[in-house]
Amino acid sequence: MTSVPDEDVMLQVRDGEVHMLGVLFDRYQAPLFNFYSKMTQDRTVSEDLVQEVFLRILRYRQTYRPGTTFRTWMYQIARNTRIDQVRKVRPESPLTSEPLAPTRASDSAERQQEAQLLQRALMQLPEDKREILILSRFQELKYEEIARLLGCETGAVKVRVHRALQQLREVYMSLENNPTVQARDTRRKPEDSLPPTGRVQ
Repeated sequence: MTSVPDEDVMLQVRDGEVHMLGVLFDRYQAPLFNFYSKMTQDRTVSEDLVQEVFLRILRYRQTYRPGTTFRTWMYQIARNTRIDQVRKVRPESPLTSEPLAPTRASDSAERQQEAQLLQRALMQLPEDKREILILSRFQELKYEEIARLLGCETGAVKVRVHRALQQLREVYMSLENNPTVQARDTRRKPEDSLPPTGRVQ
């Protein structure tokens, strides 16, 4: 099954062979979990969101159209799922509860520290900037794919990524220079930075 394109598998799911969803789950469970864990720093929430994405894929399978790139379609559902989750969280409640430890036994202490510092800096960014960096740098989506996700031109995506990287660099340097002081929280309220949610058409 590894040689069958995602789009062909999804068409089988759409046409009633719902057991084929397991193939897509195996392919995208880890990438989606990584996406959500970097967005939320919460393992339990991330796992729940991954499950919800595949439930929605099943629920909205009839809306999938031939010729649509599955990964782009899936990440649109993933974004909507995250938006819905954020809007359910009360403003006074933290979005994180169980911090993820980006550590492996094989990693040096220095690399672990750098990874943790980068994640702290990433979490300081507004939701929209954090998302576009995760999609482009960690999920390795092409600018064209992100443009389709966000409903904008590819050039606009490049500009947004550049600006987000600039802000990430500034926050990272601030944290690095003041390790005992929490950097200024530049995040806006979730509802200020998230685009309007919408269902997959």
